[in-house]
Amino acid sequence: MERTQIYLTDKEKKAVRSIARRLGKTQSEVIRTAVDRLIDRESAGSRVDLLRSGRGLWKDRQDLPDFDALRRELDRTGGAASES
Repeated sequence: MERTQIYLTDKEKKAVRSIARRLGKTQSEVIRTAVDRLIDRESAGSRVDLLRSGRGLWKDRQDLPDFDALRRELDRTGGAASES
């Protein structure tokens, strides 16, 4: 682990201190957790990025069932889809 200095506003410092007390952790642990979460969220291979990249992938497929009709059938039958 490498020591790094950062500048925090008074508001940020108070919030980190409060979170650390509530969780029973050090301020450094809270900051590292926040940094780790940001890295996970922003990394190129994150789940959110993968999901976004697949958006609309099947929009032009003609071999898929009518999902709106399936949903209506499930709603009508209380979740037990009929065999077709």
